[in-house]
Amino acid sequence: MDILIIIIAAVVGLALGFAIAKTLEKKQASNTIASAKKEAASILKEAKAEGESIKKDKILQAKEKFIELKSEHEKVILSRDKKISDAEKRIKDKESHVSNELGKNKKLNKDLEEKVADYNHRIEYLEKKQEEIDKLHNSKVQQLEVISGLSAEDAKAQLVESLKDTAKADAMSIIQDTVEEAKLTAQQEARKIIINTIQRIGTEEAIENCVSVFNLESDDVKGRIIGREGRNIRALEAATGVEIIVDDTPEAIILSCFDSVRREVARLSLHKLVTDGRIHPARIEEVVKKTRKQIEEEIIDIGKRTVIDLGIHGLQPELIKMVGRMKYRSSYGQNLLQHSREVAKLCGVMAAELGLNPKLAKRAGLLHDIGKVPETETEVPHAILGMQWAEKHGEKPEVCNAIGAHHDEIEMNSLLSPIVQVCDAISGARPGARRQVLDSYIQRLKDLEDIAFGFGGVKKAYAIQAGRELRVIVESEKVSDEKAANLSFEISQKIQTDMTYPGQVKITVIRETRAVNVAK
Repeated sequence: MDILIIIIAAVVGLALGFAIAKTLEKKQASNTIASAKKEAASILKEAKAEGESIKKDKILQAKEKFIELKSEHEKVILSRDKKISDAEKRIKDKESHVSNELGKNKKLNKDLEEKVADYNHRIEYLEKKQEEIDKLHNSKVQQLEVISGLSAEDAKAQLVESLKDTAKADAMSIIQDTVEEAKLTAQQEARKIIINTIQRIGTEEAIENCVSVFNLESDDVKGRIIGREGRNIRALEAATGVEIIVDDTPEAIILSCFDSVRREVARLSLHKLVTDGRIHPARIEEVVKKTRKQIEEEIIDIGKRTVIDLGIHGLQPELIKMVGRMKYRSSYGQNLLQHSREVAKLCGVMAAELGLNPKLAKRAGLLHDIGKVPETETEVPHAILGMQWAEKHGEKPEVCNAIGAHHDEIEMNSLLSPIVQVCDAISGARPGARRQVLDSYIQRLKDLEDIAFGFGGVKKAYAIQAGRELRVIVESEKVSDEKAANLSFEISQKIQTDMTYPGQVKITVIRETRAVNVAK
């Protein structure tokens, strides 16, 4: 019985526990559902709030974008309105101008009509006067016929017969005088014809000067160019070989040198230094070196432009470079490139007139003086040297012969040769084209420098001050201070004995020692 009671109690306890557990589970589930509903409501509330915030932001952004687009649109409209108003103003101005012109034209037409009417009236008056004169003339003729007993035709015939012999004699005298005058003036007339031919070409003839003027923005730059104790200007003169004259001329510096290449290098270098603002000896040497390279590139570009302007094709690059170098060479004071261009144009015209190849003639005319370009001294005439170069670079035999024969060094075997010779003479004979004095002056300056280079230890030599001073830069390792003084004396004695020159020549020997180290 006790076991049964225990079992019954256990069963009842299990049932009660099960019921209590179910009750608790339901209560917990209801609590969980209530909590979930509450959380869901909170999430929905937050989502609605966030959505409202996002909505407000988007609306605000849309409004800002609208305002921005509206502003841009208004700017475009204003710009268009301004353009339209400007166009309308221009149209009104043109209409006003046209109306003024129409008014002037109407006034001119009115004046013209009045003048035409006046002229017509004068013509009618003159016609009436002419009729009166004719009537009076006929009356006088009739009176003369009555008085002389001859008709007008008979009197005319007698007069012609009486004057015929006299007229013949006078005509023969006039013809003889004309022939004699033609013989005397034939050469003069031929010269006039040649001058007229030269004037048709119209090539500019500018004589190269020995000085260039470098303009400055202000005189304050002069002090920086000179440098402390003149070191900058000395470095410039030593690097370029050009005398730089800084005087009282406002906002200008004068560059003096007979060599146009040196002068151009100095001018460009000075321009770069002044523009950059850094002016000191090391910078000067660097800029001068770069400028020389730039000039070489410019020479090639000048050659290319020249052959393109003249319509010459297929020229070898080395010959193009020689053509470019002609810009910095002169022949008796005449710029060599301008002279060669003019000869090429003249040759083309003459060849076309004679039925020859004008392009080949231009080629020969342009290249006829390339033998004057090299800087090295040679005993070969420039015509023969130019012919050798043309043959080396594959030019046609007619062109080579024209180059070599234009000074009669070789025999002419082509029709182009006399054409080139004649055109070279025409270009050189143009009034004012050449200046013999300038050429001899430049040669004297070169001779001065050559005498200096004939002594040992001379590094550079520059003739400046129109040949009145020779500056010699020596190597400090080879020439001492005492030898520098002796070298100056020896050069002066050599110049006295070997050269003819006006005035005096000052010889300045410059010996410079540099100590260079690098801090690392």
